[in-house]
Amino acid sequence: MIRVRATFEKCGRARYISHLDLNRCMLRIFRRSRLPIWYTEGFNPHPYYSFALALSLGFESSCEILDFNLNEDIPYDEIRDKLNAVMPEGMRIVSVAEQKQKITAITEAEYSFSLMTSNTDGLYEDISRLLELPEILMEKKTKKGLKTVDIKPSIRVMSCVKDDDSVNMLIRLPAGTQTNFNPTLFLDALKNMGGTEFEVPIIRRTGIFCENNEIFS
Repeated sequence: MIRVRATFEKCGRARYISHLDLNRCMLRIFRRSRLPIWYTEGFNPHPYYSFALALSLGFESSCEILDFNLNEDIPYDEIRDKLNAVMPEGMRIVSVAEQKQKITAITEAEYSFSLMTSNTDGLYEDISRLLELPEILMEKKTKKGLKTVDIKPSIRVMSCVKDDDSVNMLIRLPAGTQTNFNPTLFLDALKNMGGTEFEVPIIRRTGIFCENNEIFS
């Protein structure tokens, strides 16, 4: 059994494919690719594959992780090309490699977005005021219902730059098997301040990281 890890893009129209539908989509992709996918054993065998992190509906991504197993050792370029030949619009395999780290090693995800506004100076000041608060309390959905969490310690702003009609941000938030923070928590907190109005056309996941800023691979 050969353990394979593929990194793929999900953008454009594909960002409206839900995580549940993505699982169904991947079944069809594997069948059409004719790759020697390894099936689970037991009464109801099915192709084994898993995604490192679920992506929120409407988000784009350049770094989604798909793990699966093969029965034969095939060159990574050939695997990539066979999958890309049957991928739906908006999805593309960027790279294929061996599985090095376990999913449990993931600690953060990075997101980029542009806050579109007619008042970039005012919005930039709102962001600064928000980040200077001693705590940022938000309601987060959990399996047990809504829970009030302080997201302030977990926000890592990698960049925040003003443009003519937008403020462009790159932030990192907790992700993985223990804690997951959605960037909409930060955006909702900014809106709750009642300051400068803005719109966010697209949120894009740009990186998945382990401890010490190591890229997950």
